[in-house]
Amino acid sequence: MSQATDTIKQKLAAQQYIASTEIATVVYLAEELGKPVLCEGPAGVGKTELSKSWAKATGRRLIRLQCYEGLDETKALYEWEYAKQMLYTQLLRDKLNDVVSKTATLREAADKIAAEEDVFFSERFLLPRPLLQALTSDESVVLLIDEIDRADVEFEAFLLEVLSDFQVSIPELGTIVAKHQPTVLLTSNNTRELSEALKRRCLYIFMDYPSVEAELNIVKLKVPQLAPKLAQEMVDLIHQLRGLDLKKSPSVSETLDWARALVKLNPGKSLDNATIETTLSVILKHETDIIKAKRALSKRGANGGAKKGTDDLDMFRYTGRN
Repeated sequence: MSQATDTIKQKLAAQQYIASTEIATVVYLAEELGKPVLCEGPAGVGKTELSKSWAKATGRRLIRLQCYEGLDETKALYEWEYAKQMLYTQLLRDKLNDVVSKTATLREAADKIAAEEDVFFSERFLLPRPLLQALTSDESVVLLIDEIDRADVEFEAFLLEVLSDFQVSIPELGTIVAKHQPTVLLTSNNTRELSEALKRRCLYIFMDYPSVEAELNIVKLKVPQLAPKLAQEMVDLIHQLRGLDLKKSPSVSETLDWARALVKLNPGKSLDNATIETTLSVILKHETDIIKAKRALSKRGANGGAKKGTDDLDMFRYTGRN
């Protein structure tokens, strides 16, 4: 591991973000090469948190564009403040009368007003949205384009100019080039396939669920109040649940939610069945998933508990496979 990558990991760790060597390397290269980063993977594995942590680690402002179906460039880039334009029109009515007072025809009057329209279509009346904010910021920022896979293909195509040239074209103003190139991170939950053109412009990293050891370290860092044995049992169980055929597997963020809930509800030092059954809704968000998990637990109970030589979590793993 290079010293530069190690430095990235240390900076992120200072923000309570445990980064793998792969993640740290991609972040380092993104900064050095000026390339956007595309982070793909299941929801809740730390893709968005990486952007937040890196912004804090570098002391830069985070600008977030949350994508959704129907998002277009006017909502992501800029809007004109029509109410403000109308107010100025009212205030400048007398001046407008002076401009057209000496015209003989409507065409002349229209031409006179058109010659002054750049007054009303200037940056004075421009309302910048996240993309334009990032490009026109007086300081370098971190731009998070979150859940790009939720946006339409047309919006994804619009982004290509921003990601390749770090500039945008506004018909009334012309081309606006970034004052300071932002560090751009895009996230995707893989709900649809992204275009090759988008991927070609980005460095790529797939962020999967962490290993048991890595997730345990995250829990210890984020929820230090949780008893070590309870933390180990909880993380083991989370990974066993992810092995079931669930509609939505528990995310890392839900692991942390469960850890905090256990601190409040279970002052004991081990994870018992009653606590598991009453708190499953913290980590499982679909009724069918909760039923599957409870069925596995009930099978174990019907068999009289764990077999000799196996603990409760091993027995849960066994029943979960059936």
